[in-house]
Amino acid sequence: MNAVLKIQLYHLNLQAMVYLRQSTPKQVLLHPESTKRQYQLAAVAQQGGWPAPQIVVIDEDLGLSGTSSAQRTGFQRLVTAISLGTVGIVLVTEISRLSRLNSDWHRVIELCAVFQTLIADEDGIYDPRDPNDRLLLGLKGTLFAAALDILRHRMRGNLLNKARRGELVVRLPVGYRRLHDGQAVLEPDAEVRQTLQLIFEQFVLLKNACAIQRYVYQPQLKMPRLVQAGAD
Repeated sequence: MNAVLKIQLYHLNLQAMVYLRQSTPKQVLLHPESTKRQYQLAAVAQQGGWPAPQIVVIDEDLGLSGTSSAQRTGFQRLVTAISLGTVGIVLVTEISRLSRLNSDWHRVIELCAVFQTLIADEDGIYDPRDPNDRLLLGLKGTLFAAALDILRHRMRGNLLNKARRGELVVRLPVGYRRLHDGQAVLEPDAEVRQTLQLIFEQFVLLKNACAIQRYVYQPQLKMPRLVQAGAD
């Protein structure tokens, strides 16, 4: 079916919601062109027939991973709006922007099918009530979720390989320092070493993490913290 024919007067009387997301704050900072492309979807909605006052841009999830919806208030707001029957179309540059978690993605498809909400990405417009579109949306969501899982396994395999060679560098806990040649040594600051030794000695006596926490709240005891950035 032609994508334009899928847009009915019913959809145009409702809101067009543009959903933006990038996985990390670093991506938002280093890849501004992706963000610009996503904002341009508002113009695409106008070209599709939605008046500007009916176009809602949800951009509060920029810098948040799509592997969970717990912290993504924008995604939750989108799902709520769909559930209330106020959304005619959801626009994203690609399906994975909505979610990389199968359970979240299929929930969106189900809700859109019930409330006759269209979904659009750069490949076209989908009507979740149509069996073919529903199948394609499901396959896309599954493929994106699988790709992320494969990437995780690949990265973990690379880390394990470096660890076997003794080349894996990790952030050291307080009490250790890494020299310029990569060697890990004890913290040279005597006060830091004494404080940590005192904490471990108290743990042997108290055998309770909460009790240790109360112990270190003493005004005279300063907890050491390693500065991870800056000139020092």
